[in-house]
Amino acid sequence: MIISPSILSADFSKLGEEIKALDEAGADWIHFDVMDGQFVPNISFGAPILKDIKPLTKLPFDVHLMVVEPYNYLEDFAKKGANLITFHVEAVEDVNRYFDKLNELGVKIGLSLSPDSPVELIEPYLDRLDLVLVMSVYPGFGGQKFIEASLDKISKISRLRKERQLDFLIEVDGGVGPANASIIKEAGADVLVAGSAILGRDDYKKAIGELR
Repeated sequence: MIISPSILSADFSKLGEEIKALDEAGADWIHFDVMDGQFVPNISFGAPILKDIKPLTKLPFDVHLMVVEPYNYLEDFAKKGANLITFHVEAVEDVNRYFDKLNELGVKIGLSLSPDSPVELIEPYLDRLDLVLVMSVYPGFGGQKFIEASLDKISKISRLRKERQLDFLIEVDGGVGPANASIIKEAGADVLVAGSAILGRDDYKKAIGELR
């Protein structure tokens, strides 16, 4: 299981220390939530922050764009150090245009589904993806309760992956913690994003271990 702590829950007065602590605690990726106050009702941070913290760790940066017109941000985030960029299928019209640009930039490709969106929205694109991100809460705010119906969605995507003999990863973000990590994994998830379940704890290493 790949654990990708979301720095949305970090203490930004000491963000550099938080990144180093997550690295030392055994995190696999760093999840970077980008929100513009339009696609979701909240604002977070942008590419300059990524550029500043990138030198502090060798862990891959898993960038999740919760923005309108994400195409405008792909190149900036890629140049600032994103290893994987995920955008929402609900936010774009020409999905393949994004794939072509990300391939050109040499960045891995993720596509995300919000809780009310059916799996059918991403089915045509599965063979071009490195990752599918299933939002198990409504995007925009941390600390929400896991939406149980997400398990069926994860299972369906996992079945499609097997049937089509594909190798993309399934990432789950929202309400993930030690109490439900095992059932999310059983449904087919490969990557768990956790914010408060890790950064809200005193012992990051123990918290990450409990999610595995």
